[in-house]
Amino acid sequence: MNQWLQDFAYRIDIQWWMFAVAGIAAFAIALLTVSVQAMRSATTNPVESLRSE
Repeated sequence: MNQWLQDFAYRIDIQWWMFAVAGIAAFAIALLTVSVQAMRSATTNPVESLRSE
């Protein structure tokens, strides 16, 4: 695999911190999404959702 990748004209070195930043960013996005959905469902009046069904 490394020999095949060496044939490309443009190469970059991938450092360990790039994976860490990507993992932290994915975790933060997931946490934000879950938090927003939890707050939205916690503040919704259940009577209004039952009334529409």
